[in-house]
Amino acid sequence: MKDSKLIGKPRLLIIGCGDVGMRLLPMVRDRFRIFAVTSQPQRLSELRSHGALGIVANLDYPEQLHRLRGLADTVVHLAPPPTEGTIDRRTRHLTRILPRGGRLVYVSTTGVYGDCGGVQFDETRPVAPKNPRAQRRVDAERVLRQWALRAHGRLSILRVPGIYAADRLPLDRLRQGTPALLPEQDVFTNHIHAEDLARIIALTLRRGASQRVYHTVDDSDMKMGEYFDVVADAFQLPRPPRVSRAELASQVSPMLLSFMSESRRLTNDRMQQELGVRLKYPTVTEFLKQLPQN
Repeated sequence: MKDSKLIGKPRLLIIGCGDVGMRLLPMVRDRFRIFAVTSQPQRLSELRSHGALGIVANLDYPEQLHRLRGLADTVVHLAPPPTEGTIDRRTRHLTRILPRGGRLVYVSTTGVYGDCGGVQFDETRPVAPKNPRAQRRVDAERVLRQWALRAHGRLSILRVPGIYAADRLPLDRLRQGTPALLPEQDVFTNHIHAEDLARIIALTLRRGASQRVYHTVDDSDMKMGEYFDVVADAFQLPRPPRVSRAELASQVSPMLLSFMSESRRLTNDRMQQELGVRLKYPTVTEFLKQLPQN
């Protein structure tokens, strides 16, 4: 017997229902009947307990996606691209079953801009990805824009920076003593709390404009080393040693070095004005002050 509370509700399909998706569920389950795609069968009971009907499917295998066709007119795409290559085949597979005239929110990354030398900028800046990770995201954005134009769909793109939460802080890195760059060589970095991101997605479903990009960043304006320092201080851990970029190259992985070589300062005026976002955690520092040990 169907739950009478679900009859007549619009349907929402969440692709990639991990940490952020789970935070999103209680914010939208009163408005939607929710279906959540997972590649892990053991998560079905967890999803059901949080108000979503879980569907086992893997975006790497398009033959598994047919059951999603026509399931929902509203889609939140949280799934990451593949780990290799410069195109996002997962998103390409997904577009084959997206509804004509549907509503889609895609969670992308601020990495699409590449290294901006610490310049502050808004959403009108052209993308300039410098590594395969970012190139895959640009490919996904492009493919989804093409779908929206072809299928008369409504697409909003959220460009998201480093996501943090109480259980998503660089504590292991600090305990291991991984170095940071000297202040004069350091890069600006951007942040958003996972709960704020989930709330922004919910607001975008209501208010996001079609074919519109939103910087989903908080009000923090700090360099990467400063971020590590404030987290270290909050947990009474040693601050990371500072080294030159040449020294850093011999001490960290190429992927981490790449991450620490791109400097961006994104504005969030459009997010606040058009979506009506009021951040629960406007800055990393304010979040850390609210932790129990502080």
